[in-house]
Amino acid sequence: MTNHQADMTDHRADATGRHPTTTDADAGTSTSTSTDAVPEPYLTELAPGVHAFVQPDGGWCLNNAGFVTDGTATLVVDTAATERRARLLRRRIAETGAPAPRTVVNTHHHGDHTYGNGVFAPEATIIGHAACRREVLAAGYQLHAVWPEVAYGDIRLTPPEVTFEDRMTVHVGESEVQLIHPGPAHTPGDTVVWLPRQRVVFTGDLVFHGGTPFVLMGSLSGSLRAIELLRSLGAETVVPGHGPVAGPEVYDEVERYLRFVGELAREGRAAGRTPLEVAREADLDAFAELAERERLVANLMRAYAELDGAAPGAPLDVVAGFLAMAEMNGGVAPACHA
Repeated sequence: MTNHQADMTDHRADATGRHPTTTDADAGTSTSTSTDAVPEPYLTELAPGVHAFVQPDGGWCLNNAGFVTDGTATLVVDTAATERRARLLRRRIAETGAPAPRTVVNTHHHGDHTYGNGVFAPEATIIGHAACRREVLAAGYQLHAVWPEVAYGDIRLTPPEVTFEDRMTVHVGESEVQLIHPGPAHTPGDTVVWLPRQRVVFTGDLVFHGGTPFVLMGSLSGSLRAIELLRSLGAETVVPGHGPVAGPEVYDEVERYLRFVGELAREGRAAGRTPLEVAREADLDAFAELAERERLVANLMRAYAELDGAAPGAPLDVVAGFLAMAEMNGGVAPACHA
């Protein structure tokens, strides 16, 4: 654990990464399927000029973001699901004395990471993988479709305007920010944001800390390859897409879960059982404490598709996946926490 990680322990809660309930007058809670108040987002400094913007409780729609600054330029990693939360992120950046961001990097296309792009554009250039741009445009107001009751605010869809295919490097003063596409994993257009000098990595949703990984729109096999890529970087500080900041040991938890899903899928498919049947009867054992356990059935749907020969990232029926997760929840749809 680095000194910066040690400083963050005050913000952590239990092993699931969920925090004690408080309210936040700035970010607030919107009208959603979750009625519980959530803790306020907080900034934590990971290295000089590098901060994570952590949004507890890390559940559906409560992602992490962050920024890198040298005092003359600022780069933001991801935004937020609502206008209010994106504006809070912008305000928190300004409160550190950093200049207004002129670059935003999206780790993937999901609305909790991209809906707030419009709060930073057009002053900031939005960068993402080519598939991230394609998926933002194709998905449209994706979160509105799943959770129409949430108070998103004024959301202007703003896809990446600068895209790359494999790797790209951006410089913020003397800080080198490497953007690396791991291949289809959480989605077809994931980006790892790696700061080699500071040994800090922003993983996007390749890593959930305390929450269940989610590969319905990406690839099970690709997610395992992505974990190996992340390990190879040698990061000391890991900013997951959701949940508290961690060290590289968090990769082991994600890998164990993904391999668990793969084994369940092989056994279930061989027995002629559906993903929902397998998910309902699965013994979660070591994974029982993870939040969003309903994602298991969606992950099995992806695993079955790959066993049937589907390419990583090949489109699946997302509506069917969310309906199956609702069935896993006893007929209750997953709740947006934003």
